[in-house]
Amino acid sequence: MNAESDERRRVTPPVTTAPATGDVTEEVAAEPPLGSRAPDFIKARRTLHVSWQVGVFVVGLAVVAAGAAMLVLPGPGWVVIFGGMAIWATEFVWAQLVLRWTKRKVTEAAQRALDPKVRRRNIILTTVGLVIVAALAAVYLWKYGLTLPWNIARQ
Repeated sequence: MNAESDERRRVTPPVTTAPATGDVTEEVAAEPPLGSRAPDFIKARRTLHVSWQVGVFVVGLAVVAAGAAMLVLPGPGWVVIFGGMAIWATEFVWAQLVLRWTKRKVTEAAQRALDPKVRRRNIILTTVGLVIVAALAAVYLWKYGLTLPWNIARQ
């Protein structure tokens, strides 16, 4: 199955409800066409276009590898990984599809997070979690006390 006939590339527009009237409307987002975004003079020459694709792949791979390293080292790992994916998406259809899917999922998650019921639930769960952590810290301090590192006796 090639990328042009891939069923996943069909994106359904999000459906929203107008708050005042309750009417259902569709938002149609204009997405750029899939495919290479290389300049025309590069796409016109096969050897140059393949060289361009190899260069884009190597640069994107370096950025994704740096982002993967930043997952365990200090740094914005996921941001850099998605930056590498964006570099790949300038040339490769599969990366464009991955970025569209990711953007759609992030938008859906943001919409769910803005739902008042979900926000209320998240606030309640966070508050309960903080109370449990504070209670555990209080029990630990009551039982063992607090000794600062510079007050520990050397043996």
